[in-house]
Amino acid sequence: MATPDFLVSIIDFFNNTEIPRQLKEVDAKGLFTNWYFLAPLIGLFCYMLWKQAWDSMILIVLGFGLWMFSGSQYMKNVFVDGQLQLDAIAPIIGVGIAAIAIIIYVLFIRSD
Repeated sequence: MATPDFLVSIIDFFNNTEIPRQLKEVDAKGLFTNWYFLAPLIGLFCYMLWKQAWDSMILIVLGFGLWMFSGSQYMKNVFVDGQLQLDAIAPIIGVGIAAIAIIIYVLFIRSD
């Protein structure tokens, strides 16, 4: 099955701008101490508090939490010498299941 043209252009864009590499090299400490990032983020959260958009706030906080977990030292120690450490996989599965459960609850079960 051939890839549609619009997907080819999106894939080329991601490859040319090296977005996956940039996401891996993000300096989280520098990002959260930069006022050009913090001011709009704080403004967004204040706006969501004012509009009482709890679902969006929960999903944004969950996204940041998963991003921080994926870059943690624990995740870096899951692979040692190219081998997956099976005793370290259970907490990762637990975090994934919890994240999926929260997303399902927020999007489908909880009603405002």
